[in-house]
Amino acid sequence: MMAFMKRAVKVVYLRLSRLTSHISSSESWVGVGADARLDDLNAVVVRGLGSVATLETLLRRVNVLKQLENLGVLVVNPVESILKARDKHLSLLELRRTGLSVPDTAVVEDVFDAVEIAKKWGKVVIKPLVGSMGYGSILASDPDMVYNVGRLLQMHGLPIYVQKYTRKYERDIRVIVIGDRVLGAMYRYCPEGTWKTNVSQGARTEAMELTPELAEIALKATKALNLLYSGVDIGETDDGYVIYEVNATPQWEGFARATGINPAEYIADLIVQKIKS
Repeated sequence: MMAFMKRAVKVVYLRLSRLTSHISSSESWVGVGADARLDDLNAVVVRGLGSVATLETLLRRVNVLKQLENLGVLVVNPVESILKARDKHLSLLELRRTGLSVPDTAVVEDVFDAVEIAKKWGKVVIKPLVGSMGYGSILASDPDMVYNVGRLLQMHGLPIYVQKYTRKYERDIRVIVIGDRVLGAMYRYCPEGTWKTNVSQGARTEAMELTPELAEIALKATKALNLLYSGVDIGETDDGYVIYEVNATPQWEGFARATGINPAEYIADLIVQKIKS
């Protein structure tokens, strides 16, 4: 918001849960509450879909954003791209389809299939299919642990997302992309005694040299999911780089602290440019 205000752009903070969708035979419009119409919006920057407890609530919020798109509002990132990036299974399929390297991954519904896959791979990560900031991800090398976690997911009607653990160092790489520009990259080091590299869970960040190879991977991954900006998480393995995830609504506090670059400034410039063009 501060980045937009510095550019003399009128900006307002809105919660998706407060947006209302209105539809009639003559028109459709989006408002806040019962009456306040949002007719003067040029663009919407989506910084998350919020806490969603049911599929119905998720669909409602997605549909409101689609309605704004249909009304000619620039939605950043596009709602279909946000959904694609949020779904770890679908996003990996899209990345692989464009020739990018991803970790060995299996998505199953039967807990015994998950156990057999874990036995074959040795050390695995079990993740929620939809999640953020590393919460809910479990590192396991014991088939019994895989069974217990998988069984819990199965009991709640959730699929089991299993990924082979091939990290070469106790760190990963986050690259920030805005439009056609790769802003920079940083290492995210695991806190002592843990394996997760999420800044929200205490990871230490350090600026790193952005190589042409990393820049190409990150930009290609962003384009594969049709994102206008992204945070691309990349792992180092003995066989080269792999993409763990492409974030459509990335946090960048750690990146800004490590690199001195504030992505918000570049996002604001990109949106102002698109509105004017």
